[in-house]
Amino acid sequence: MNTSSAIGTDVLRLDPAKEVARVSDSIRDTVFGHLKRKGAVVGVSGGIDSAVVAYLCARALGPNRVTILLMPERDSSPDSLRLGKMVAEALHIQPVVEDIRGILEASGCYRRRDDSIREVVADFREGDLCKISLPNVVDADHYSIFSLIVQSREGRIRKVRLTAAASMGIVAATNFKQRIRKMMEYYHADRSQYAVAGTPNRLEHDLGFFVKNGDGAADFKPIAHLYKSQVYQLAAYLGVPAEIQSRVPTTDTYSLEQTQEEFYFAVPLHKMDMCVYGKDAGIAAGELSALVGLEPAQVERVYALIETRRRASRYLHMAPVLVESLL
Repeated sequence: MNTSSAIGTDVLRLDPAKEVARVSDSIRDTVFGHLKRKGAVVGVSGGIDSAVVAYLCARALGPNRVTILLMPERDSSPDSLRLGKMVAEALHIQPVVEDIRGILEASGCYRRRDDSIREVVADFREGDLCKISLPNVVDADHYSIFSLIVQSREGRIRKVRLTAAASMGIVAATNFKQRIRKMMEYYHADRSQYAVAGTPNRLEHDLGFFVKNGDGAADFKPIAHLYKSQVYQLAAYLGVPAEIQSRVPTTDTYSLEQTQEEFYFAVPLHKMDMCVYGKDAGIAAGELSALVGLEPAQVERVYALIETRRRASRYLHMAPVLVESLL
């Protein structure tokens, strides 16, 4: 068992130059050697992860071999498109903008979501704003249940507890967004004989914060081994615009602004980094608590949440099941 004296707050500190060189070598070997592709497509959201992946791909392959794809829709924050364009401009890449609102409307994404919302808020109208959120897991030892927060066009805000059916319906409908974006990425990859770069970091990949066959799909995932705090270290080294580095990580999925913490992780990401590290390293909750600023019982609850997330994500990581192996 590790002890608190064996770790410190700098346990996740990288040598950014060395890591960037290592990841860049891997991208080149993967794209040109293993996948036999000519370049990479990166869906850029204006967030830190996709920005770092775009910078790494441009460094590894050359900007002329990277397609930056921006895919706004009806509920997207205007900042996402603006910051995505900022990344492309900094890398001297002309971005491709694909507004996916029309496809989402045709698929019934917004209608299906709103129908599920009306199961718990009967008077929800088109033009009202919404998001779903989880309680902070460290505050209470209870089963985490999603709540729905709606804001009417007149500004009235309500928060209601979601039923399981309504929650699953809302999530199923909004998952259209990630799957349509991935469809667009593969269209542009196919037309250029490029590979699709995935943008999940270690927390997202490990704990299942992605949509199966949506943002979870990719030909290579160059930062899936990096904790969120390590992604920020690479961003600073690579020179990602300061506004993106300081932006609070969001899902950019719902019409009301929503952080990744309130939607999925339920604790601040820097604390989740340390808790995932501590759990995997076998560090007792009482030994880790001082480093993360939580009580031992709170760390235990985060450890339990990590295990729950990992169990739930096994299905997301599974390849299609065959009756017998064909290899």
